[in-house]
Amino acid sequence: QLQASGGGLVQPGGSLRLSCATSSFTLDNYSVTWFRQAPGKEREWLACIGRSNGSTIYADSVKERFSLSRDNAKNTVYLQLNSLNADDTASYVCGAGSACSKSSWHEYIIRLGDYWGRGTQVTVSS
Repeated sequence: QLQASGGGLVQPGGSLRLSCATSSFTLDNYSVTWFRQAPGKEREWLACIGRSNGSTIYADSVKERFSLSRDNAKNTVYLQLNSLNADDTASYVCGAGSACSKSSWHEYIIRLGDYWGRGTQVTVSS
């Protein structure tokens, strides 16, 4: 129902734009949250864009490099990744839910998330 895409292999210092889209409901009616999970690590909360007003919040680890935006005509939320480094290598997952709030993945699926899907892999390597 919710699909993250746009991942790939990128060199250190490079950029990618990830997309979170659905054809099943109107994404602007939901807050959209991004998580990522690196091998051997817990899923990490990254950022969220609020419904309607488009307000955004970011994890400290990415707020200077990542940015969120919406394209309501395409029913899509974008996560722009800049200045990528090896620590950004992970599977990136998006979810649609009721509000923006920094949380663990477990808390998200219990309290906030209504929809989520499979991730898209980002690999940063030279």
